[in-house]
Amino acid sequence: MLSLAQFGALSALAAALTSVLSALLLLALTRQLWSLRWSLTRDKDSSLPLPKGSMGWPLVGETFHWLFQGSNFHISRRERHGNVFKTHLLGKPVIRVTGAENIRKILLGEHSLVCTQWPQSTRIILGPNTLVNSIGDLHKRKRKILAKVFSRGALESYLPRLQDVVKSEIAKWCSEPGAVDVYSAAKSLTFRIAVRVLLGLQLEEERIVYLAQIFEQLMNNLFSLPIDAPLSGLRKGIKAREILHANMEKIIEEKMERQQSDDEYHDAFDNMLSSAKEHGQELSIQELKETAVELIFAAHSTTASASTSLVLQLLRHPAVVEKARAELEAEGLGYEPSRGPSGVTVQKEEEDAADTENSYLLNGGCHNHHSHRDQSAFPPSQSHVPYLSLDKLSRLRYIDCVVKEVLRFLPPVSGGYRTALQTFELDGYQIPKGWSVMYSIRDTHETAAVFQSPELFNPDRFGPDHEESRSSRFSYVPFGGGVRSCVGKELAQIILKTLAVEVMETCRWTLATENFPKMQTVPIVHPVNGLHVHFSYRYPL
Repeated sequence: MLSLAQFGALSALAAALTSVLSALLLLALTRQLWSLRWSLTRDKDSSLPLPKGSMGWPLVGETFHWLFQGSNFHISRRERHGNVFKTHLLGKPVIRVTGAENIRKILLGEHSLVCTQWPQSTRIILGPNTLVNSIGDLHKRKRKILAKVFSRGALESYLPRLQDVVKSEIAKWCSEPGAVDVYSAAKSLTFRIAVRVLLGLQLEEERIVYLAQIFEQLMNNLFSLPIDAPLSGLRKGIKAREILHANMEKIIEEKMERQQSDDEYHDAFDNMLSSAKEHGQELSIQELKETAVELIFAAHSTTASASTSLVLQLLRHPAVVEKARAELEAEGLGYEPSRGPSGVTVQKEEEDAADTENSYLLNGGCHNHHSHRDQSAFPPSQSHVPYLSLDKLSRLRYIDCVVKEVLRFLPPVSGGYRTALQTFELDGYQIPKGWSVMYSIRDTHETAAVFQSPELFNPDRFGPDHEESRSSRFSYVPFGGGVRSCVGKELAQIILKTLAVEVMETCRWTLATENFPKMQTVPIVHPVNGLHVHFSYRYPL
C-alpha cells in the first residue's frame, strides 16, 4: 500500500508528465496549423501541387536551422525533396530552386513571372532607393545611370588606384610578423577599394577603420528577422545605416559643390552624378546616400569572400600557382631586377620622383591629392608588378580561368531572391503568386551535369579546349543573369585578377594552422574562424 508521501510524489510526477505531454501536443498542433496555414495559400486555379518541404515552426519557420546548418540545410532538403522544395525563412515562405533549366525560367522571367525580392530586413536596411530594391522602369533607369559607372573607360581609369590599394594592403600582409587572417584582411582591402576608388575619398586611417567597423555592423545584420525591437538585428542594422548616411551626407554635398576638370580623376560617384545629369535626372540627397552605401555593399562583402576563396585555393593547389606564374612570366609581369618596387624601371622611378618633387614645389609645398598614387600607404610596397591595364589583364587567360573556377567552386552568395508575380510551374509543382523564390547558385554549380567532376577544383575546365560552361548558359551563374545580372561583375573580376597577379608575383605563403578551415556559407561564403596565413616577399629588397 502506498504511503501518503509516495502517493503525493506519484501525483506530482503524473501532473508533470501531463503538463509535458500537453505542451508537446500543443507544439505539434501549432506546427500542424502553421503548415496548414501555408497549404491553404496554394493557387486553387492550378491543379499542380505545392513543392514538398517543411514550413518549420510558427513565425520563425526554419530560419534557425538555416543559420546554424549553412549549406547542409539546403543539401539535406534537396536530397530529401528534390530540386524544388518549400521552406520558411526570415519571416517569408520560400521556394528554393536548383538546376540550370529552372534558374533559366526565373532569370529570364524578370518583370513577367517574377520580380526581385530581397529579405525584408535587407530592403529596410539598404533603403528603398537602391538598385537592389528597385523594380520595373525604375530599375531600368537606375541601370542606365550605372552603365557609365562600370563602363570600360571608367574601369580603366579606376585600375591604377585599385592596384595601388592592392599593393598597399599586400605590403601590410608581408610585413606582419604573425599570421594574417585573410578574410578580415580581404574585407579591409575591398572596403578601401570602395572608399578610395569608387567614392574617391582620402580619409585618415582612423576614419577608415571606424567606418569599416560600422559597415561590418550593417552587413552582420542585413539578413535578420524583420523585427524592429531594441537589441534586434534589424535595429542594429538600421543604426549602422544611419551612422553611415550621416558621414556620407557631408561628403556628398562637398562633391556636388566641387567643379571637376576633364583631366581630373573621376571616381564612380562622380560618374554616377554626371550620368544622372546626362539622362535628365535629379537625384535627392537621400538617394545619393543610399547609393553610396550600396556602392560599398556591391564592392565589399562578396568580393572579400571571393578574394579569400582565391587565396584558399592558391594555398591548396601549388600546381595552379606555378602554371599561373609561368603565364605572368610569359606576359612580361614576372620579376625583373631592373624594375623598382613600384613595378616600373628604376630609371623611370627616379624620373617620377623628380617630377613629384617639382610638382610639390610648384604647388607651394602641397601634394596633389587626386594623383592615382596612394601617398598614405604604409609600410611601403615591395611589389615589382608594373601597372596593369584592362588589355593586359585580358591576355592573362589562365588567371581568368582560375578566377572563374574560384567563383564556380565557392560562389560568394548562395543565390538570389524573387517574388512570383503570377502562379507558374517548375518541375511539376506550382509556384504560387506572392511566394518568395530563391534560386540556388551554389547547388546548381555543384550538381550541373555539364561540369565534369564538379567536386574538384580545376581551372582548366574553362580553358579553350574545355569551356564546359558553354554547353549550358545557366549552369554557371556566379553573378546571376538576365536583366538582374550583377552590374558590377566586371569590376569584381578586375579586383580578383589584380589581387591574383599581385599575390602570386609578390608573395610566398604558408598556412598558419594545422588544417584548412571549414567554410561557412550563410549569409556569404567565409572560413569558420578565419583563414590564417603567413605571408612574406618572394623577392625582398
